[in-house]
Amino acid sequence: MGSSPNAEPTSEPERAPGRLPTPRTAAGREGLAALLAHPEHVVVALDFDGTLADIVPDPEQARAHGGAVAALARLVPRLRAAAVITGRPATVAVRLGGFDSVPGLEHLTVLGHYGAERWEAATGTLHAPPPHPGVAAIQAELPGVLDTSGVWHGTWVETAIERKGGRAIAVHTRRADDPQGAFERLRGPLAELAERHGLIVEPGRYVLELRPPGMDKGVALADWIRETGAATVLYAGDDLGDLAAFAAVEELRAKGLTGVLVCSGSDEVTELADRADLVVDGPAGVVGLLTALAEHLDVS
Repeated sequence: MGSSPNAEPTSEPERAPGRLPTPRTAAGREGLAALLAHPEHVVVALDFDGTLADIVPDPEQARAHGGAVAALARLVPRLRAAAVITGRPATVAVRLGGFDSVPGLEHLTVLGHYGAERWEAATGTLHAPPPHPGVAAIQAELPGVLDTSGVWHGTWVETAIERKGGRAIAVHTRRADDPQGAFERLRGPLAELAERHGLIVEPGRYVLELRPPGMDKGVALADWIRETGAATVLYAGDDLGDLAAFAAVEELRAKGLTGVLVCSGSDEVTELADRADLVVDGPAGVVGLLTALAEHLDVS
């Protein structure tokens, strides 16, 4: 039977927003409430590898998790600003993340090399200082150090070197036959090499990064929050390098800022999970959280 010409058109029922997890700390619950009540005063900052992208053996094969860009494009316009803070070169994170020329991401900033580089989505421009001279010197010496340490040939031939645009060097051991053994065997020699050339070593999840001092995610995040004038921050990370950003948020919370600390869960780095207000299930959990936040703000 045909429908009556006077019948009211039917519409799809509104989809309820996804469930938001409850932070386990009072500070986290206060931060989440502030985010939902006043998103215009909020910044969201996110690590890339292990947070927006799954950890993979070859760093060049990392890509933003499915749904990450869509979730950010939906959420960011409701916020004061958003940033990706990564040890990678900014343009590499932009390429692997697929962040360039995406409607809704005009207020996204990518802070590469722990804030030494800055890419703005609104203009597509990159700002970067000259590389530290010690990085080039280490690049020349590193093959010999790896050979002497026994990780260049034989069972550890899969050890990877990632040269980060001339500003840092990351030595990955995840693809070695014994990732932890290779990691431990390299710590001492790489620390000596870094010190000799005025750099420091930042350990991570089967990676040792040699980079200039004074560059860390805590400094980059605190400076960016002050620049934006935000009153609330949500920061998500997964690795030891994110502890500095956690510490920066904790310090700012003590001064009156509200915030939520999110750990992209991994049993490889328990220190971050212990200090987080929320622990989610890896990049998929981060994307789920961002999506749920966007859905709640859409109906508020």
